Amino acid sequence: MLEDRLVSVLRATDVAEFRERVLEFTKWVGFDLMSAAVVVDVPGGHTDSFYVDNAPDAYRSAFEDRGNWQRDPVTQHCKRSGTPILWKQETYLEHGVADKWEEQARFGYRTGIGLALHLPHGKHFMLAVDRDQSLPSSAEERRRVAAELCLFAAYAHVAALRLLVPQEHADSSIQLSRRELEVLQWTMAGKTAWEVGRILCISEQTVTRHAVSAAQKLGCVNKVQAVAKALRLGFLN
Repeated sequence: MLEDRLVSVLRATDVAEFRERVLEFTKWVGFDLMSAAVVVDVPGGHTDSFYVDNAPDAYRSAFEDRGNWQRDPVTQHCKRSGTPILWKQETYLEHGVADKWEEQARFGYRTGIGLALHLPHGKHFMLAVDRDQSLPSSAEERRRVAAELCLFAAYAHVAALRLLVPQEHADSSIQLSRRELEVLQWTMAGKTAWEVGRILCISEQTVTRHAVSAAQKLGCVNKVQAVAKALRLGFLN
C-alpha cells in the first residue's frame, strides 16, 4: 500500500494530481489536513514558496500569513532541522504562543507531524499532516506514521520540484556517468554498497563515492532520493 502511494506521487502529471496524491497519503496515515511546499532561497535573503494544501477557506488568510509562520514553532523547527516534529498543544505552550494554537485549533489544526528536506541549491521541501484529534496513543504507532511520512517525502519532493517550481528555479540539465547510473540501478534493486561493489568489481568506497556524486548532481541528499529522482527523469527503468 505504501509502495503504491510512493509510485503514484512520482507519476503525478500536474499540480492537481500531485495535490490529490498527497491528500490520499494524508488520509491513509489517519490525518485530515496537509500542506506540501517547496521553498527556494533567492538572493537578498528572501525565499519563494510554492505549495499545495487543503486548508479550510475560513483559515486561508491566516494560513498564508508569513507573520504567522515566524511565530509557529513547527515551521521554525522545520527551517532549522531535518528531523520530524510531532506536535500538540503543549508544543505551542512551551514556546509562549498558546494563542496561535487556539486560533488554528478552531479549524482542525490541533495536532500534527511536520518535516523538511533541506536540498542542495537552496531548495527545501516541507511536508505536514495535521488533524483535529490527538496524536496516536502508542509510541510505536507514532514512530510508524513519522517513518512513513519521511519515506513519502523522499518521493513527493521529486514530484513537487517538477510540478510546483517555476522554470526560472528549475535545475539545469543533469548528466550522470555510466558508473553512477549502474550504482543507482543496482541500489534500486535493493543491493547494498558492498553487494554493488562485488557486482561491478569495484570497492565499496568507490560505490559510495559514485552514489554521493549522483545524488549531488540530481539535487538530492541521499541515495534513496537520488534513485527516486533518477527513475522519474527516465535515467533508470
